[in-house]
Amino acid sequence: MSREQHSGQGESLYGDGFRILQGEREFVTYREHSSVRVWPSEVASHFDVHYHSAYEAVIPHRGKSIYHVQNQDYAVEPGQILIIPPGLAHTLTEGADTLRYLILFEPGPLQTLRDMPSIRTMMEAPVYLTEQNEETKEIAQLFTQMMDSYFRKNDMWNMECYSYLLRIFALLGREYLKKNIPTEQKASSLHVDPELLNSAMTYITENCTRNLTLDEVASFIGFSKYYFSRIFKEFAGITFSDFLTVKRVNLAASMLIRSDMPIREIAMRSGFGSVASFNRVFREQKHCTPSQFRMIYGHSSRMHHGISLPREEE
Repeated sequence: MSREQHSGQGESLYGDGFRILQGEREFVTYREHSSVRVWPSEVASHFDVHYHSAYEAVIPHRGKSIYHVQNQDYAVEPGQILIIPPGLAHTLTEGADTLRYLILFEPGPLQTLRDMPSIRTMMEAPVYLTEQNEETKEIAQLFTQMMDSYFRKNDMWNMECYSYLLRIFALLGREYLKKNIPTEQKASSLHVDPELLNSAMTYITENCTRNLTLDEVASFIGFSKYYFSRIFKEFAGITFSDFLTVKRVNLAASMLIRSDMPIREIAMRSGFGSVASFNRVFREQKHCTPSQFRMIYGHSSRMHHGISLPREEE
């Protein structure tokens, strides 16, 4: 079995990090202060069914990378690109003659942008680029430039990588919206200025650490809470309550990675009323406890190759 092969529980070490499996859940680790990884490989490999919080993109240079996602097979060849969104279980098999680059990146920096609700459906399904057209060539070139930034590791390289990723999703989004009704048109059909709803999303993001209520946000943009609740879900593809929860959990995750604050303090600072509710909601969102998340993704995890995850809640 090569270093690239894995199955079941355990971890596999790499030159600049490691991967951890618990059942089918894979925890992808990154270098400190980053949320992008690139794995080149030219050895035969097989990855059993797994899923993770990161996007996964494969760029084959030789041979085929064969994925199985949502009961469908994708034999990705040179000149083609497959992007798998977070949370989708998949397998990957590659032969000895394969040379590919596997790119993983966290969705957090993308999810905060106001454009994202309009392409939410696109971002929840695999994107398979097979046509050798200008769009595919431009996206392939952007991925190449992103990987160059990754391997050079100049100052601000993580941000530079996301600048290329943003351009990739902008290109994909434009093509998607040509064939689908934009969220802005949905909002217009409800006789609502989309800027009002964008303002509401910004208001929630900036005030998520408070005891923010549906009434307050609805009042902020001048709607009744019932009407606002309906149009917000139509616009964002998610309820007000769920949107607020995602913002709080993402904020807490950032503090877990970048600070040594106690779990209880992080729970309070990220807007949760109790540690018990924080633990429960965090586990629902991230599929692990806050302490496990910190051990995997925090600074200390990068100093050690061996990891034994705690099983108990804080």
